[in-house]
Amino acid sequence: MASFPIGKIVASLVAGVGTVCLGTALTEKTEDLSTFPPFRTSFTGSSCYDLSTFNGRFKSQLLNTSPFLLFNTEEELRSKKKIIDDLKTRFEKGEKLEFDQQQNATLWRDQRIVNAAVHPDTSEIIPMPFRMSGYVPFNGPLAIGMMASSTTPGLLFFNWANQSQNAMINYYNRNASSEMSNGTLAFSYAGAVGSAMLVAYSLSTIVKRNVPNPSTATKLLRFVAFPSSVMASCLNCYIVRSPEIPPGVPLLSSTLTPLPLPPSSLAAKQGVYETVQSRAILQCPVFLIPPILISTIFKNALIRNPAMAVPVTTYLLCVCFGYGLPAANAIYPQISSMKREDVEEEFRDSIKEDRVYFNRGL
Repeated sequence: MASFPIGKIVASLVAGVGTVCLGTALTEKTEDLSTFPPFRTSFTGSSCYDLSTFNGRFKSQLLNTSPFLLFNTEEELRSKKKIIDDLKTRFEKGEKLEFDQQQNATLWRDQRIVNAAVHPDTSEIIPMPFRMSGYVPFNGPLAIGMMASSTTPGLLFFNWANQSQNAMINYYNRNASSEMSNGTLAFSYAGAVGSAMLVAYSLSTIVKRNVPNPSTATKLLRFVAFPSSVMASCLNCYIVRSPEIPPGVPLLSSTLTPLPLPPSSLAAKQGVYETVQSRAILQCPVFLIPPILISTIFKNALIRNPAMAVPVTTYLLCVCFGYGLPAANAIYPQISSMKREDVEEEFRDSIKEDRVYFNRGL
């Protein structure tokens, strides 16, 4: 156990989550309230930031994925949701509502808190470990375990735990406008986690069979985490989310109001593919940046104090995870769009705008 300092790792994990929280707190504290647009209610697709730009989406996602959001109680979430729902009803009735600068900012923040914890389609509160704001504190230890694993059983265990959580995150953050049966959910979970385990086991077996030196094989097993995590995360996301494709997802106008059309399978397919790509990209900052920093900037310091290698890796992984998650989520807008000519042919004559919109989930 001396080579795996649990106390230092826990301290580094807490420090990493704290650094992520500090970044989101500073972002929120330095917001210029005068730049906030007038508050508008939309459970998805509205923000005080410009979501047509990556920078706007990144800021929005950075605050939406902040671990600080886990501290809101269910009572607070229900209360804020009621306020937002009541305002939405009043807006829909045509009432002209005006708010002062502070009220406007408070309403945007309340909506952000609700959106981060309550599913837009089901109105159910998402369990903490499966919210995007819970991704870093709950998944971070599992990613660290994957990187630290130097045996096949250890690698398989942490892959199982990691992909089980990922499967539930994909499930709880899907577009839930179409029902998913318990049988489909069970099949998706088994397929997602099973494929992840198969990838991890296959890669570790290849390393052990082709690297005769046990010491070298042990070192190489640590690098199996990245390719296995990329492949497993993509398979996991696709298998869990693919049941959305056959029934399709509702199409929206440019004002995010539902169009009088059947759900679109082509829109659902695009949304699933975009989400799969973002999950693959998320693995890059988590598994690539910490080793690069350790082998360059921190190399000499860790040579002098090798006992700090694991705690420093833990801290860097947590921070990279915390900022990589909103960056990956921001690559594609949550409210995605497609050209009219790209939707089902039988829908096109009924669409008056050049583009249609849909909630792809996260």
